[in-house]
Amino acid sequence: MNISVQNLTKEYGPQKAVDGISFQVKSGEVLGFLGPNGAGKTTTMKIITCYMAPSNGDVTIGNYSISTDQHKIKQHIGYLPENNPLYLDMPIMEYLQFSAAIQGVVKSKISDRVKEMVRVCGLDKEKHKMIRELSKGYRQRVGLAQAMIHDPAILVLDEPTTGLDPNQIVEIRELIRQLGREKTVLLSTHILPEVEATCDRILIINDGQIVADGAPEELRKQTSGSEISRVRIVDGDNDVIYNALKELDTIELVDLLEATTSHFQVESKAGMQSRRAIFDLCVQNNWVMMEMVPIERNLEDVFRNVTLG
Repeated sequence: MNISVQNLTKEYGPQKAVDGISFQVKSGEVLGFLGPNGAGKTTTMKIITCYMAPSNGDVTIGNYSISTDQHKIKQHIGYLPENNPLYLDMPIMEYLQFSAAIQGVVKSKISDRVKEMVRVCGLDKEKHKMIRELSKGYRQRVGLAQAMIHDPAILVLDEPTTGLDPNQIVEIRELIRQLGREKTVLLSTHILPEVEATCDRILIINDGQIVADGAPEELRKQTSGSEISRVRIVDGDNDVIYNALKELDTIELVDLLEATTSHFQVESKAGMQSRRAIFDLCVQNNWVMMEMVPIERNLEDVFRNVTLG
């Protein structure tokens, strides 16, 4: 089931939390929805899930619009909010049965759906406990189970691994990856390695506007804008090598990373390449190039570049 966001705006007085954004999420796609705090991520997700009305614009889920078909849309969406509101004084099994009932699961199928969610979300060892007795990690699992109990076509997950330990993060990440094979997933998180591990595509929002959209590899290439290499040059004085590299026409920046091993980081000017020029420089000066390794920018670099300007 596709999600289509069209010119979406949410205003709070003079402030625009979301400022006319448009994007699509295809059926079966896992979209990482990123941005700094206050960028408009949670507001957008609340509008998509019909928990909040927009000031302008529309969202369609399949053929349904949030302005006219909220009840239908909610039947097709599973939502795990950032604060994961749970009834702490309820037993897990009773809570999941309750969640299934209010989500419209046929009474005869509730028991099977609860058992399936207990299995899928790894709750079997804890299933007889009260929710308040659970660790943060298991509460997140219960939250995921209630979001999926009615077998929705779309999952909207807002910071699903907040507060989890590394082992729990890996487990929830793997669960999201598996769910992405069958469902459309909109995932908001601040953990960038998690995005690379689970998402087909990344959308970055800042100050209520979309500032980047594409596959992780595409964004790294688009944002870098210049070639960066790690170079080790020996049999020469580091200061002399440093100054000679800086004088090359294609070089923008040079940094001596490690004096004892003569490692340099070299950044080319935008749209230019420097590897051949560096090689020729070494030949001319009888220096030995021991290493030249291209450095690919990571998602953290991309994120900082588009959100800090």
